[in-house]
Amino acid sequence: MIEDNEGEFFEEDEIIRFEHYKLSVDQGQAPVRIDRFLTDKMANATRNRVQNAIDEGSVLINGQPTKANYKVKPGDVITVMMEEPKRDFEVLPEDIPLDILYEDDYLLIVNKPAGMVVHPAHGNWSGTLVNALAYHFAQLPELPGNSGRPGLVHRIDKDTSGILVIAKSEKAMTHLAKQFFDHSISRTYIALM
Repeated sequence: MIEDNEGEFFEEDEIIRFEHYKLSVDQGQAPVRIDRFLTDKMANATRNRVQNAIDEGSVLINGQPTKANYKVKPGDVITVMMEEPKRDFEVLPEDIPLDILYEDDYLLIVNKPAGMVVHPAHGNWSGTLVNALAYHFAQLPELPGNSGRPGLVHRIDKDTSGILVIAKSEKAMTHLAKQFFDHSISRTYIALM
């Protein structure tokens, strides 16, 4: 599992994000099962999600893994790390200006400013380069397994400015993706201090 600069984990081309919680049980809390307690205290926490997290050892009571039938006690410190639910989303076109350096029938070369996220993801569902591309170009191709990222064959971090190559046709996307995969494309980086 690899963590990128945006705090996302990648495993076999799938992004896995986690929610982290830390709760302290109040002094007046009556004993109640941990799964019920967490379901009542955490947003978007179904009993099934909580029980799965407990079974995976991702719920700790005072630093120790717990079982679903544990009853919380006043003063317990509970830490939880659960896989964030997958979010289906539609890329909404947004009228965001693009700094287009080159364009033909197959390619688009864009200068991405620092601070702009390339594609929608947790915490950044709008204002991205992909939202801008969706507004300016109606039908950009997508690679299989790359849903929601039309035309993209590579990316750069949010806080990095730089040039991105966008495919405007399926043929261009296939050829670009192969070049990036084979490392047969050359890139030059210039850093200013």
